[in-house]
Amino acid sequence: MLNSLYSGITGMKGQQTKMDVIANNIANVNTTGFKSQRVRFQDMISQTNANAQGPNNAGRGGVNAQQVGLGSQVASTDLMMQGGSLQFTGRGLDFGIQNGDNSFFVVSEDGGASGMNQYTRDGAFYTDNNGNLTTSNGYRVMGYAGGAAGGALVPLSIPQQNGNLTLQNYNIDNTGTILGTYSDGSTAVIGRIALANFANPDGLQKSGENLYNASANSGVPQLGAPSEDGFGLVRSGFTEMSNVDLATEFTEMIVTNRAYQANTRSITTSDEMLQELINLKR
Repeated sequence: MLNSLYSGITGMKGQQTKMDVIANNIANVNTTGFKSQRVRFQDMISQTNANAQGPNNAGRGGVNAQQVGLGSQVASTDLMMQGGSLQFTGRGLDFGIQNGDNSFFVVSEDGGASGMNQYTRDGAFYTDNNGNLTTSNGYRVMGYAGGAAGGALVPLSIPQQNGNLTLQNYNIDNTGTILGTYSDGSTAVIGRIALANFANPDGLQKSGENLYNASANSGVPQLGAPSEDGFGLVRSGFTEMSNVDLATEFTEMIVTNRAYQANTRSITTSDEMLQELINLKR
């Protein structure tokens, strides 16, 4: 009898975890590049009251095992890494990754000095008063000093001066190449944005501020540049929307609420049965 009480508790705890994930998904419905999560459950260990028996020589058939489950537990909280829709902003330093659900921008808090890079799908970038290309939180955007990928990553900047020449304009194409136009009418490649691919992007760990860290299960980042084989393109003037589907989240919220209620009902019913047992002795 007491097992049913504790099984109900495990179910309530699991549904509460699912509700926490759903609430976080809904809260981030307008977060740039946000990836939703889902919760999966699995049953816990079962109590075996009788083992299975095979047929015997006397002609008696086999007997199945008698087992009683002891509740449920959270199996995983999965990242749903499919790309969100691109939203037009018209801003030159907004970038969305197209046709590359495995690709991420590479950023660094210290400009790569420690070698500890982080990864993001949030391509809303800015320049500071030194021309450094940064995220909204000041993380440096990493890339390649020239137009070709494959070298060491460096923090990208768009300097206003090139010797005696003044930068008049710049643009970034879908290959991530930053091309500057100077006061004498000449053009020069300033740098190229880097992308990172992962063998298992679902294994990345969220670290807040729209950033991800590589983990033991995500695999080592494979560095490259937009438009190269296996990497997505970058679209200037667009940002990636959250991939949260509100219709799905609200439906899951209803299912979760009912499941939670059902688990509380199993607890109250077990309590009523215990009360009946106690009332036998009056």
